[in-house]
Amino acid sequence: MPARRLAARWVLPIAGPPIEGGAVLLGPDGRVQVVGPDAAVPRPPEVSGEEFAGGMLLPGLVNTHTHLELTGFDLAAPEPDFASWIGRVREIKESRSAEEFLAAARVGLSDCYAAGVTTVADTGDTGSVIQAMAEAGASGIAYQEVFGPGPGQMAESLAGLRGRMETSGRFAVGRVRLGLSPHAPYSVSGPLYAAVAAWAARDELPLAVHLAESRAESELLQRGTGPFAEAWRRRAIPLPGEQPHSPVEWLDRHGVLGERTLCIHLVQTGPGDVERLARRGCAVAHCPLSNAAHGHGAAPLARFLSHRLRVGLGTDSVLSVTRLDLLAEARAARALSGIDAESALELCTLGGAGALGLDREIGSLEVGKWGDCVVLRPASTGGSPAERALQAGRDDVIATFVGGREVYRAEPVRS
Repeated sequence: MPARRLAARWVLPIAGPPIEGGAVLLGPDGRVQVVGPDAAVPRPPEVSGEEFAGGMLLPGLVNTHTHLELTGFDLAAPEPDFASWIGRVREIKESRSAEEFLAAARVGLSDCYAAGVTTVADTGDTGSVIQAMAEAGASGIAYQEVFGPGPGQMAESLAGLRGRMETSGRFAVGRVRLGLSPHAPYSVSGPLYAAVAAWAARDELPLAVHLAESRAESELLQRGTGPFAEAWRRRAIPLPGEQPHSPVEWLDRHGVLGERTLCIHLVQTGPGDVERLARRGCAVAHCPLSNAAHGHGAAPLARFLSHRLRVGLGTDSVLSVTRLDLLAEARAARALSGIDAESALELCTLGGAGALGLDREIGSLEVGKWGDCVVLRPASTGGSPAERALQAGRDDVIATFVGGREVYRAEPVRS
C-alpha cells in the first residue's frame, strides 16, 4: 500500500493537544510515521497527499458493542417489555438464512465506515460478521455468542460454540480477532458461564457479556421474579438459587469477571458492584442510546470513570437504536454524566481502544499506531475543537481510513 499524507484545519490526536493546521504521514505499512503541525510533517514527492482545508482529522472511532448481523432487520412493531423484545429478536434470527446474515453484516460494516468507525467489537452467533470483517480487511473483535440457560443444555451449547469457533477461526486474520460471549444472565446458566470463562482464560481470548442491562435481569437473580423468571419456569429451568445476587456478583461467583472481560450496558448496578468490577480490572461498553430506547435507565458513567474502569462507547444493534452513530452516543453520554467534550470524545476513540485492550495499537494518532483516521466536517460553532467535533454527526463524515487505506468517502455536496 502506498504511503499517504493527510492535512486538515485541525488534527485532534486525542493523546495530545489539538493541532491547528496539522497533518499526519502514514507509512506504506499503514502506521503513523509523523503527526504534528503541517510544516513539520514531511512531504515526500512519491507520497500521495490530500488536504481537508475545513476538516478535522481524528483517530478512527471505536465502537465497543454492535450486532452487525442484524443490520436492516426490522421488528415491525414495538414490544411491551424487554423480555418480549428479546423473544422477538430470537424469532427474527431463527427466520433468516446464513446468506441474509452475511449480507446484513457486510452492509453493517460499510455503515460503520460511513459513520467514521474503524474498529468494531461485535457479538453474534452466526459467524457472518467475522467473515465480513475478514473480507474487508477490517479491524476489531468478533465475539461468538453462546446461549443455554438450562443446566442440561450445557454440553450441547459448548459443542455448538466449539464448532462455530473452529469455522470462524479461518477468518481471524490480519487485525480481526475472535472472542467469546456467553450472552446474558437470563440466557446462560452458571455452569455454562464458568466453562466459557475457563476456556477464555486458557486460550487468552477476550470475553464479552451483556450484564446488568435490565430490571428484569436483576429481578431474576435477586428475587426469582419477573418476566425472565416466568420464562424459566415455563421451560422448567431451575432458578439461579435461593441466595440473592446482583448480576455483577453472580458473574463474579462463576469466574467471569477479569481483565479480558468487556461488560456491556451495566445499568442496574448495586452497592459494591462498581468497586468489584474495578478490583477485577473489567472494561465497560457504555450504550446510552440503547439503554434509553429500552427504558433501562442511565448507567453510572461518572462512577465508572472515578473508579478508573476502562470505558468505551457502543451503539448496540439497529433493532435498538435504528441508526449507528457513535458521536451521538458520545453526546448522550456527556449529557447524562456531565463530562466535558474532551472526555466524551476520548470515550469513542482512545477509551474504546483501552476497553478492548487495543490502546497500544489504535485510539489516538501517535507514531507507531495504526493509521486509522476519520475526517469530519466540524460544527461551525461550539467552542473548543473537541466541542466542535462532538457536535458533528455521521452525516458530517467526509472520509474514513483503516490502516491508511481509504474505506469510505462521502459523496460531494451538489449545489
